Amino acid sequence: MQLGPLELGLILVIVLLIFGAGKLPEVFRSMGEGIREFRKAASNPEDEDTPAADASNTPQAG
Repeated sequence: MQLGPLELGLILVIVLLIFGAGKLPEVFRSMGEGIREFRKAASNPEDEDTPAADASNTPQAG
């Protein structure tokens, strides 16, 4: 599905109405940081902590 210029303009107008022009840079900055973190996490899955593997090595009480 592709967005044409009319759809993009409508989305921009709705975003401006919701957030206001003053807060818009902050909103897009935080969205960009979130996307950047997501891409970073998606490209390096081996860097994740594995608490489930650590929990399986500990003995259970009982």
